[in-house]
Amino acid sequence: MIIDSLLDTDLYKFTMMQVVLHHFPSAEVVYRFKCRSIGVNLSSHIEEIQEEISHLCTLRFTDDELNYLEKFRFIKSDFIDFLRLFYLPKRCVSISNGSNNGEINITVNGPWLHTILFEIFILAIVNEVYFRNKDISLEEGRKRLMSKIDLVSKDNNLINFRIAEYGTRRRFSKLWHNEVVSTMKQYMGKNFIGTSNVMLAKRYDVSPLGTMGHEYLQACQALGPRLRDSQVFAFDIWAKEYRGDLGIVLSDVYGMEAFLRDFDTYFCKLFDGVRHDSGDPFLWGDRLLDHYSKNRVDCRNKTLVFSDSLTFPLAIRLLHYFSGRCRVTFGIGTNLTNDMGNNPLQIVMKMVRCNDQPVAKVSDSSEKIICEDPEYLSYLRKVFNLPLI
Repeated sequence: MIIDSLLDTDLYKFTMMQVVLHHFPSAEVVYRFKCRSIGVNLSSHIEEIQEEISHLCTLRFTDDELNYLEKFRFIKSDFIDFLRLFYLPKRCVSISNGSNNGEINITVNGPWLHTILFEIFILAIVNEVYFRNKDISLEEGRKRLMSKIDLVSKDNNLINFRIAEYGTRRRFSKLWHNEVVSTMKQYMGKNFIGTSNVMLAKRYDVSPLGTMGHEYLQACQALGPRLRDSQVFAFDIWAKEYRGDLGIVLSDVYGMEAFLRDFDTYFCKLFDGVRHDSGDPFLWGDRLLDHYSKNRVDCRNKTLVFSDSLTFPLAIRLLHYFSGRCRVTFGIGTNLTNDMGNNPLQIVMKMVRCNDQPVAKVSDSSEKIICEDPEYLSYLRKVFNLPLI
């Protein structure tokens, strides 16, 4: 089966899940799947996908897996106790054919604490089911992977290049994902700083990386005291939970302008850095560094994490551009785990409701805007003083 361990997901799912356990244990959410690729037939694979999800819902954490998780100082003992009892509830997932030919509908509806892990697993399942029915050779993927590694390892000017693998959700297959991480560890040395995938981090003794995702800030729109303060509320709760650990925050749930208004001197000094996930990365970085300087913060001690549709050449350009101005790291996903000479699927599974209220992600890239309720989206734009479109 495609998923055979509940560790086979990204670290930030566990870090958010612990926050949910401690602060929002009764929150109810809805996630919806969407395929943005045109002309893709997923409905013919619906039985395979259902079978894989049914198997996923039989899995439990093993003692060995929990022993690994509890070694991290930011993971608390009561969270480990909760995970000993945890399973993914099949009753919370519904899957059916869509209204258009080839489309499928996948909805997850239930307690956030018990459904938060579904997203990455379902996306990985859909990807692998789709691509294992295609005649695609791994040899082209291996050639492309080694050309990327050579681009870095053969350039003495890239000694400070730091890259992590972030490609679980859009991987070609579990076995290929495994090979990507093992190959990067073998050939990239100190340039390779880890992976977002907890299972592979454990297997290859590398660092698991990640902090928070978009869904966390989205949910806080419904969980905080008032909408305008939801971003500040999310940052405050995170800092209260982790007390200085996991200090990279996400900037694009309300767009960069709204982020900078809320990211005041206190947060500038409190958090280690910021992750970029939409919009022009060069302009984004310049604005952030200027913001740090205006708030009397030494940018050289702050980290910019770039993770939006990155390629190796773009990451190298960003490294040179920001060299000497701040710390820079890179998280590359699809370009590592699904660059096989094929067109990777553009699929997402995002939170759309929390506690029976709509939630939204506005983003600095229009194609990444997520909201099922146009009236709520317009209201959110007014509240955060964002341009109306």
